[in-house]
Amino acid sequence: MAIETEIKLSLPAGAARRVPAHALLANSQPIRQKLVNTYYDTPDRRLQRKRLAVRYRRKDSAWLLTVKSDAASPGGLAQRREWEALGQPGEFDFSHVDNPKLRRFLEAAIPELAPVFSTDFTRSFWLLTPQEGTRIEVALDRGKIVAGDHQEAICEVELELLEGKVTDLFDAALSLQKDLPLHPESASKAERGYRLADETTLKPAKAADAELAMGMTSIAVFRSTLFSCLAQLQGNERGLRETNAPEFVHQARVAMRRLRSAIRLWRPLLPEEYVSNFDPRWRTLANQLGDTRNWDVFITEILPPINKAFPDHADLLRLTSQANSQLAACRKTAQAAMASPTYSQLLLEFTAATLALPESKKPPITAFAPRSLNKRAKRVAELATETKDADPEARHALRVALKRLRYALEFFAPLFPARRIQRYQQNATGLLDLLGRMNDTTVAEQLAVQALPGHHSDLVRAWLAGRNDLMLSQLDSLLTKFLSHPPPWEHG
Repeated sequence: MAIETEIKLSLPAGAARRVPAHALLANSQPIRQKLVNTYYDTPDRRLQRKRLAVRYRRKDSAWLLTVKSDAASPGGLAQRREWEALGQPGEFDFSHVDNPKLRRFLEAAIPELAPVFSTDFTRSFWLLTPQEGTRIEVALDRGKIVAGDHQEAICEVELELLEGKVTDLFDAALSLQKDLPLHPESASKAERGYRLADETTLKPAKAADAELAMGMTSIAVFRSTLFSCLAQLQGNERGLRETNAPEFVHQARVAMRRLRSAIRLWRPLLPEEYVSNFDPRWRTLANQLGDTRNWDVFITEILPPINKAFPDHADLLRLTSQANSQLAACRKTAQAAMASPTYSQLLLEFTAATLALPESKKPPITAFAPRSLNKRAKRVAELATETKDADPEARHALRVALKRLRYALEFFAPLFPARRIQRYQQNATGLLDLLGRMNDTTVAEQLAVQALPGHHSDLVRAWLAGRNDLMLSQLDSLLTKFLSHPPPWEHG
């Protein structure tokens, strides 16, 4: 078994001709290969569900049977297990797979294995030796993925670490990105092929649990948490850029909120230059998506019940038209931000810097987690007392603090009893939902005035005031219920 460590970067087809002329590659001649690959699976996609890829590759005159673990690629970095041996297409001998459990799984699937999709591309590659003990293969792949009558273009640069450190790999990638429009790509060719073969529609990516084991250092848990956030963010990139579905924007913003919450949570253990460099850049990107989300909520959640109660009202018709125009403009801004070189550079630089963070065994995660949670819970309790005065700014501050507490508890959840965590989270979620709807009402009033200045927004504002009063009457009981439950991390 080998561990393949690579960075995958997509680029526009028109920019591919500039790759060989880059200063990093210009002094050496590339080797070119024609690579034809067929990927196999069972009809029920048993391998895909296990995040495995089985393919036959024609390389020169030989055929290679390859088994790969299709791991996630946050920030473009993928580290996959790989088994490769000579073979003949249609024959499946997995004796070279040295993991007995995996080998038995693959052998059981042999009778049902059939072609699912293929890739056909030309690879031009260069071998870099920037220093003694470091070897990096830089490959430019151009071609297509084919599944039945469907095709999708391949145009990407892959940097594979043959010898050396992962930081060396990122140094090379960052050097290329300075002069080329390269974007860290989270989807492998196999993932794209399955999506094409099954005609899968894009779906919003929600937050997934990060890896947390008792023996991990606090910084290792931080990395795992951030890479989980990046996976969610990148899982929503394409849907945000290519569709108008509101949930892609929402989940991308959730990913960035979680990411920034993690940076704040671990800040006492992080170099100050890391925090001061990246936190403002993530905040700027999140803000570029914020107006789109606000108008999405206004149009899909706030306006429908008002329009239903007052059909064909002139001010509401005008407001709906203005809101849709505002949303269209904001969506263009958000889509441009997610397609910008600024975002691509942030992803790659942030991933590189996060991997390069110095390790430390102190404090252990079992000490750091409760201390951090206590700090956030204390802040929530203080703000909850102030919120009983019904001030919108105080409610918003409580909502932000409660979100940070909830995210922190999600990050550290494997350390504590699941049942206690669940009860506490349920109470927090109920309170957050109410605070979120109250915040939506406050923002909606501002948007209504912005879209319809003067008295034309009076009807909407009156409706929102009534809605807010109703929710305000529910707030005190939810606050009391949440504060009455002891934190689960205080019970061993």
